[in-house]
Amino acid sequence: MTLISETNEERIKTLFSDQKDFFRTGKSQGIDFRISQLKLLKKAVLTHQSSIEEALWSDLHKSPEEAYLTEINIVLSEIENHLKHLKKWAKPKRVSTPLILFPSASKVLYEPLGVSLIIAPWNYPFQLLINPLIGSISSGCCSILKPSPAAPAVALAVEEMIKAFFEPDYLTVVQGGKETNNFLLAQPFDVIFFTGSSRVGKIVMQAASAHLSRVILELGGKSPCVVDAGANIKVAAKRIAWGKLINAGQTCIAPDYLLVQESIKEELLNEIESVIKEMYGTEIEESRFYPRIIDNAAFDRLLELLKAGSIRFGGKFNRKDRFIEPTIIEDIKSNDPIMQQEIFGPILPVITYDAIEEAYAYINENDKPLALYYFGNKSKGKEVLSKTTSGGACINDTIMHIANHNLPFGGVGNSGTGKYHGKESFLAFSNSKAVVITPTWIDLPLKYAPFKFFKLLKRII
Repeated sequence: MTLISETNEERIKTLFSDQKDFFRTGKSQGIDFRISQLKLLKKAVLTHQSSIEEALWSDLHKSPEEAYLTEINIVLSEIENHLKHLKKWAKPKRVSTPLILFPSASKVLYEPLGVSLIIAPWNYPFQLLINPLIGSISSGCCSILKPSPAAPAVALAVEEMIKAFFEPDYLTVVQGGKETNNFLLAQPFDVIFFTGSSRVGKIVMQAASAHLSRVILELGGKSPCVVDAGANIKVAAKRIAWGKLINAGQTCIAPDYLLVQESIKEELLNEIESVIKEMYGTEIEESRFYPRIIDNAAFDRLLELLKAGSIRFGGKFNRKDRFIEPTIIEDIKSNDPIMQQEIFGPILPVITYDAIEEAYAYINENDKPLALYYFGNKSKGKEVLSKTTSGGACINDTIMHIANHNLPFGGVGNSGTGKYHGKESFLAFSNSKAVVITPTWIDLPLKYAPFKFFKLLKRII
């Protein structure tokens, strides 16, 4: 595997300073410039698509089909969405003005925050680096991108793509690991966008507090999947297996564990087993559509989690190939290690309940998840959503809320802070400036001392 070298501190300081200088020229803030850069980014992605797909296969054994659906297409669709709506989003927004401010007018101006730092994880190393960048470009910011060294082929492919199309004083890639992150986080960025674990998210937030930088944290957590007696078992099984096994379960919004009504558990689990074989065959390790675990450390962590409960299906593994078979585990206790950490792999623990109240009570005892999934009667699903909190949710589906540009994506509490996608990405990298414009042809005396018209003022306000 290719090793990624650290970037020295002086290089980072120079890049940051150069981007600050470029931003001060105002060039990145023009709408025409932003649109041209979004179009250039689209061209860059299409030009380098094959190398990106090859890199994703090298790092994660992602098939070109999965790479396109879960990484490249999401980026291209997001660019198109911003190109379509950017002028409308960036237009000053008039808002009503209360009588007390007569004859003033009020509006909101959207201005770029400045220089952004975008730190990406390894599980979707292309999409989760470039998707936030679209919001940064759209808002008029400059950006330093930091790919994950755990996906080195993608990190180098993205660096080559960015170098070929953009000037480093506007947009650049910095490579490295923990040491480079520390150098980057020491700089007074105007906004930091981080996707990764809650543990590292806390480090990012602490570093950002030194400069009071805006922070968007897209983290993770244990996203529950509730399956009630009213569910369509065949459809539920297919959608759960699909959502769990994309990227071999290394997805922040994958169903982390099942909460299944006892009366339908056997039927559901049998159907999930059947669906897995339909998708990947009986010799799953031979399927070109089934990804691999990112590295040996992640592989060994997942093997430890397999020790809990009893394996109902799967459980085979090959460390040399970093392959872990899709695995369903029963007889789980809430204090087992597999229920104390985000799994981030193709292992699905199962917990049963009798009454739906038990399900959302269990969810509420733990940290607020990034996503929540419910299969069953739609009205009861709405009840579950009203009784729980999560960053996002689907009723009778998994994952798909991420595919709608009109929905904000992000966590709550331990699963993150801040939203993006679509207009939310534009807003994430923008300052919404409140402006009151007051004419000088009249100057009402109500607000001035000695407040001769105080009684009238009280009636107005």
